[in-house]
Amino acid sequence: MARFDDGRPEMSAEEFRLLRDHVYSHCGILVHEDMKFVMERRLWPRLELLGLPDYGAYHRYLRYDANRHAELEAAVESLTTHETYFFREPTQLKAFTDELLPVVEQRNARLRRLRVWSAGCSSGEEAYTLAMLLKDSRRFDDWDVEVLGTDISRRVLATARRAEYGPSALRATSPELLERHFVPLGNNRVRVRDEVRAWVSFGHHNLLDEAGSKLVPRMDVVFCRNVLIYFDLAARRKFLRIVRERLVPGGHLLLGHSENLLSLGADFEFVHLRGDLVYRRPELDEGGRR
Repeated sequence: MARFDDGRPEMSAEEFRLLRDHVYSHCGILVHEDMKFVMERRLWPRLELLGLPDYGAYHRYLRYDANRHAELEAAVESLTTHETYFFREPTQLKAFTDELLPVVEQRNARLRRLRVWSAGCSSGEEAYTLAMLLKDSRRFDDWDVEVLGTDISRRVLATARRAEYGPSALRATSPELLERHFVPLGNNRVRVRDEVRAWVSFGHHNLLDEAGSKLVPRMDVVFCRNVLIYFDLAARRKFLRIVRERLVPGGHLLLGHSENLLSLGADFEFVHLRGDLVYRRPELDEGGRR
């Protein structure tokens, strides 16, 4: 077995294939061939922690050990990036506030209920941002409102539930928004105000888990930004089938600006807003049913 100068085992091509395929089958994240070194470096601390000699032993642990499910979550945690911040992609957020919310308000006027899903919410900044925008719109003050944030990482969900953040997460937050929606804690840290937190809930969820997705209520709007970049074509198609089912007829899907549904969007309508391009589940399916 080849080793680096610092004693770390080198990941063989076969070990890389086995680990890559195992992660992919679990959550749809595809580690490309040119990312072998990254996988090697990021998983090495897991081998050290478990006292395993090489990546082949680690693959066997993920397949057969009694703690394999928890360790697989830890492996995915190590391989994914959770960098985010409040009020990211402001042009899209403005389109959501100015153009989509009036549509939702009119459509749901009788029920007076609003559901928004931050899918792949990371440490919670996006979910709280959406709740802040809903608060500031004053359209839904006496409605039943919930913003649901879900992620595959339990660690970042714990951060989201604490709702405490530092300067990096606030780098696009204006002083006015900072004063209105956050409580200062000292040491350049803040906590999201309780009235915003009351509209937000968080849950652990694998976006490609069809059975688990059935527990997600029907949504009026789904944000899934910079998540599809981790999926290959088959995983993207599976996710889009799942998210379409969780959207109400006429509900909207918003992706990151580097993502699109070209060649994938047969089940969605393209909606050109003044400020953005979004996607909509048709009001009626092919059989004329809602």
